[in-house]
Amino acid sequence: MKAISFIALTLVIVGALNWGLWGFAHFDFIAWLFDGNDSVLSRIIYSLIGLSGLWSFGVYSKVCRK
Repeated sequence: MKAISFIALTLVIVGALNWGLWGFAHFDFIAWLFDGNDSVLSRIIYSLIGLSGLWSFGVYSKVCRK
């Protein structure tokens, strides 16, 4: 469970940095890295980042309870 949370947090950070790059420089790092927004690898990474965000809700609720 700890490994999944670590991976999820890492992907959430990657997603946040990607959005920051998009907002400040109009540059999509994931699309650049994996050959466009519509490539299969880009869509997989975007999906994993989205799932990681959902997973982080569970981690967030555990932290808030303490």
